[in-house]
Amino acid sequence: RHGLPRELVAENQRGRIAAGMIAAVAEHGYQEATMARICAAAGVSRRTFYERFDSKEACFEETYEIIASHLRSEAREASRTERSWPTRVRARIGAALDVLAANPDLARFALIAPPRAGAAIAARFRAAMEETLEELTADLPKSLARRRPSRRAEHAILGGGVTLIVAKVEAGEGERLRELLPDLTELALTPYLGRAEAARIAAGAPAGKP
Repeated sequence: RHGLPRELVAENQRGRIAAGMIAAVAEHGYQEATMARICAAAGVSRRTFYERFDSKEACFEETYEIIASHLRSEAREASRTERSWPTRVRARIGAALDVLAANPDLARFALIAPPRAGAAIAARFRAAMEETLEELTADLPKSLARRRPSRRAEHAILGGGVTLIVAKVEAGEGERLRELLPDLTELALTPYLGRAEAARIAAGAPAGKP
């Protein structure tokens, strides 16, 4: 498994360029991912790049959307057979970790580089965090919604989870991201279930009655 969405492994220039963008940004950061580095990683000429994309930013944005869509799809599929919201959250987090662990460059590209890449790219990262919260809480049952924290608190919780992922990737342990599943699940569920029940779900137990 390489963790890349099908769109980026297809044998076409647009996919190759997007994959090259991921590799260059993951290694150098967005600002230092020059056109020369992106094209070298993609194995295409600068002319070919501009035949497919209007700009470096346009390529980044399209590639980011592909990754975000891939993560959502994998998370939804993984949680499809889970019967309770807490176990669906655990399954979604686990699926995302599996994708990122299969190719830690995706985490470097999608989670580490954007906040350091300037206003426009950082804004897309913040929008992605909002989309992630929507995905995780879209099917929150009414019985738990009354305990829902403020949106600011939810963003802080999600930010804490991202920080754990980033720290593991930057420590060279990106392939072991699955190890974070219990901690991230407990972090995500504690505001809704309380610490004891969240820890029980995080350890793999089925959800009790809310």
